[in-house]
Amino acid sequence: MNIWILDSINSKIQDSTLNFLTQLEQNFNGGGGVNTQDSILYNNLKSNLNSNNDLSRQLHTAHKNTTFIHADLSDKATLDSIFSTYQIQAVMHFAAFAYVGESVKDPSKYYYNNVANSLNLLESMRKANVKNIIFSSTCATYGNPLHLPITESHPQNPINPYGYSKLVVENMLKDFSHAYGLEYVILRYFNAAGASMLFDIGESHSPETHLIPLLLQTALGQREVLSIYGDDYPTKDGSCIRDYIHIDDLANAHILALKYLLNGGKSEAFNLGNGLGFSIFELLECASRLCGKQIPYTIESRREGDPAALIGDSTKAKQILGWKAHFADIETILSSALNWHSNPRY
Repeated sequence: MNIWILDSINSKIQDSTLNFLTQLEQNFNGGGGVNTQDSILYNNLKSNLNSNNDLSRQLHTAHKNTTFIHADLSDKATLDSIFSTYQIQAVMHFAAFAYVGESVKDPSKYYYNNVANSLNLLESMRKANVKNIIFSSTCATYGNPLHLPITESHPQNPINPYGYSKLVVENMLKDFSHAYGLEYVILRYFNAAGASMLFDIGESHSPETHLIPLLLQTALGQREVLSIYGDDYPTKDGSCIRDYIHIDDLANAHILALKYLLNGGKSEAFNLGNGLGFSIFELLECASRLCGKQIPYTIESRREGDPAALIGDSTKAKQILGWKAHFADIETILSSALNWHSNPRY
């Protein structure tokens, strides 16, 4: 059986993919169902060849039988060729741009890459009669929450182009399911964070925009000061509140979603969060305690498109997939990230 995993150069997704492949190998090989010697990684990458080569080397070191394909979802001919060459039974679609602020400044980039290229993928799947897909979506599809925690039935009213782009793809999946019999699992991530507790995988971006890496880089003296965007939100301390999900828990959810589909499960959407919300100032205090030092910060203006609070209810994932967050407390998440950032591997 071939599992086709689509990635982008966004390193948060790259980390999730590498971690997923390792957990997939452990969970399925010898246990029936899937042999990861038939897994394929299609890397949606046009530039940054050093990162591409690094990813290829990491894959072939950890997973020697994984096929690595360097191409782009805008290349319809290559997509069709791959689906005709390999007997693919499931696709995992991670590839996307995922920066809220950038999406506000350059929405065209997001609609082209996240939406148009996803349509190319779905068309190739339809022509090849591939019926199973797991899609990485986001809590950004909900917009400003009407209640907390957010359930999957909460209205989806995104407030930024990134969230809109993911919602459009969700609706495309529903339409393809109705018209062509596609079965899908939509996984709405809250804030992926931390470093693997099992493997040598951490979070690194260039340029860095994610809070926890920025926070820890400042604590380690790699940056002079941490910028906090807004301290006047209607929250307990004025800073944004987010629900952080550890990368190991995120990878495990994909394995369970894959098992669910391959065992005949019907199309569903699931939140992936730990159900706890932590403010930026709470993260700052925890990181300062772990590092044994005060972390310098400045207060900047709010960023356009940032909701005040996002906390997810993942009860549905627990009930249907049997999933739960094992690394839910913020100290565990930050400690794992700190250990990795103290000796980053890439």
